[in-house]
Amino acid sequence: MLELKNIKKSYKTGDFIQHALKGINLKFRKNEFVAVLGPSGSGKTTLLNIIGGLDRYDDGNLIINQKSTKYFKDRDWDSYRNNCIGFIFQSYNLINHMDILSNVEMGMTLSGISAKKRKQKAILVLKKVGLKEHMHKRPNQLSGGQMQRVAIARALANDPDIILADEPTGALDSKTSMQIMDLIKEIAKDKLVIMVTHNSDLANTYANRVIEMKDGEIISDSNPLKEKEEKDVYQIRKTRMNFFTALHLSLNNIRTKKGRTLLTAFASSIGIIGIALILSLANGFDEQIDLFEKNTLSALPITISKQSMNLDEDIMARQEETSINDSYPNIDYVIPIKNIEEKDVHNNVLTKDYVNYLDKINKDDVMGINYIYPMGLNILQKVDGKVKQIPTTNLNITTYPHSLEGKKSVIEERFDILAGRMPTSKEEVILEVDSKNQVSKNLLEVLGFTTDNNINFNDILNSQITLVLNKDYYQRLGNYYVPKQDLDSLYKNKDNLILNVVGIVRLKDDYPSMTEPGIYYSNDLQNYLIKMNKESDIVKAQKDADYNVMSGEKFDLTTKEGKDLKENILGYLGDDIEPSMIEIHPKDFSSKEKIVKYLDEYNEDKNEDDKIFYVDQAKLMSSLSNNIMDAITFVLVAFSSISLIVSCIMIGIIMYISVLERTKEIGILRSLGARKKDITRVFNAEIFIIGLTSGLIGIFITWLLLFPINSILFELTELENVAVMNPLHAIILITVSVILTLIGGWIPAKIASKKDPVIALRTE
Repeated sequence: MLELKNIKKSYKTGDFIQHALKGINLKFRKNEFVAVLGPSGSGKTTLLNIIGGLDRYDDGNLIINQKSTKYFKDRDWDSYRNNCIGFIFQSYNLINHMDILSNVEMGMTLSGISAKKRKQKAILVLKKVGLKEHMHKRPNQLSGGQMQRVAIARALANDPDIILADEPTGALDSKTSMQIMDLIKEIAKDKLVIMVTHNSDLANTYANRVIEMKDGEIISDSNPLKEKEEKDVYQIRKTRMNFFTALHLSLNNIRTKKGRTLLTAFASSIGIIGIALILSLANGFDEQIDLFEKNTLSALPITISKQSMNLDEDIMARQEETSINDSYPNIDYVIPIKNIEEKDVHNNVLTKDYVNYLDKINKDDVMGINYIYPMGLNILQKVDGKVKQIPTTNLNITTYPHSLEGKKSVIEERFDILAGRMPTSKEEVILEVDSKNQVSKNLLEVLGFTTDNNINFNDILNSQITLVLNKDYYQRLGNYYVPKQDLDSLYKNKDNLILNVVGIVRLKDDYPSMTEPGIYYSNDLQNYLIKMNKESDIVKAQKDADYNVMSGEKFDLTTKEGKDLKENILGYLGDDIEPSMIEIHPKDFSSKEKIVKYLDEYNEDKNEDDKIFYVDQAKLMSSLSNNIMDAITFVLVAFSSISLIVSCIMIGIIMYISVLERTKEIGILRSLGARKKDITRVFNAEIFIIGLTSGLIGIFITWLLLFPINSILFELTELENVAVMNPLHAIILITVSVILTLIGGWIPAKIASKKDPVIALRTE
């Protein structure tokens, strides 16, 4: 069944070549007890290693059941050792961190035998060698003879064709040696047993065939094989070790050095802790920002104006083409930059159809809509007994959003009423002050006050503004219209609108200020003024004229600029034209998204020129704050990641030490048929355990640290539970920990897989 044909093996050390085997020719029977005798250096151990597939011959051929091994690859030799060979070593070569049962099962595990079957077989062979009651002990709890019996049981467990014994009694006393030899002789009844020994008495007493070697050659063979070769066919069964088996081996090893493993995992987790804390704080602050945005930025309206400009990357790039990088340069020249081109500005045509479309918006999402028209107001005021015409240029006198039926108005929701009440009719207005109760002097003059001293709220309440309609304010002079000069008469006109200040309001401190202090009137008043003014003579005349009826300026109506100029004049005079701006005030932040979606739906299937663009001010502000927070988080995470790199290097060093410590175990596994990839898998499993432990420790410590951190932040900021760990971040960080440790341990794992099994077995 086993034949060696002209086997040669040499070892080279520098320029010196040692010929260990010099053309060995041997045939072995299917079941016999062969003892190989010879002094040290005779080549008997080399012969045993070559038969066992631990070492490779240089020349010749080793034939097993008519199958040549000359062209075997590594995986074939692994399968050969696992299926055909059972090793019994002088030093037992048991894996100390595994119990006896697991040691015996290992060869069967590599063969892919099921857990149930291999346990049954292992118990059976342990019973055969008289150690069934010791199967849950560790090797260091047994005597030398018992450990050798375990080695024999392991060799028998996978039912190999050949048992190789290397000085099996060399470390035992005489009585125990005899017991072991009796056991090996019993095994030889069913199997081929080849034993290497230097003890000729043992060889002649127990073996039925003695081969003597000297200087790498056979010098005698007491019972050579002469009959014809058997015709058995050798079939290779592939060995395999799955990841869970490797994990089990690694767990057993880790249990023997729990302290070091935990310290390594803790050291590796420091980077994870740092990043987890940063992400938790960033996540918490993001939630606080989101809460702030939802509570405050929802007050910012979605604005639709006549012109909209998209400052995309192309426009910004054109602006920067001829600019320099540094601000405030110390230079003596100016730098020309390109103008924003007309095509970069989009003109929104706010038609009646679009206004009607907005009127159909879901009222549950909207707090108020403000249609702003470019209409001028004819205001007269009596100051110190004298009537004055009050110019409204650069003064904030405008409408506030009209409230929807059955809902609080925007003013009621977002402003504090400092004095008075909210308007109930179109003739009632309110005055807004800023956060310091300040109002511009010009605005106070509109209300008829001198501005030498502070003005009491009660004095402002019920102050009046006289508003003159166009039909009374303008008079015709030829083809032109001019304001009437008799202001006293105008002031007393019975058709004037007398506006009363009924309330003084101030924006609540938890809403962002986007408006200037001013006088606010209702949309009802605006609609009334448009209705009255569009029927006035000056508006009718302006509609028919190709010039400005107030200044005489000619309009070139063949150009867009001329048409726009005429429309602006009509808008100022109060004609019923399209609004210059529309403000939509969402009910809350989630409602804003629905409104935006509704506005986007209008633009579907429309040409570019017909689309209506809007400005989402809340989105602009929130994106800015989120970008700043993301940038800070990114920088901090980048710094913390340095410790992860250090951890990765440290893991590599620790794993290399582990490889050195477990070199003999590597040799044992290889002798049992473990492939190189199986050895890699064993160490990768250990790395995986350390990485997983490191990640879990990091997340757990981070979770513990969040309690004092949140307590400190609450004392400093009065914000509750700022630091919040996102479960997704925790999972990602644990995964990162595992991946980085696998990367760090990859090189040591590869080094382990490439160790020579013969050399590894000699390691102490």
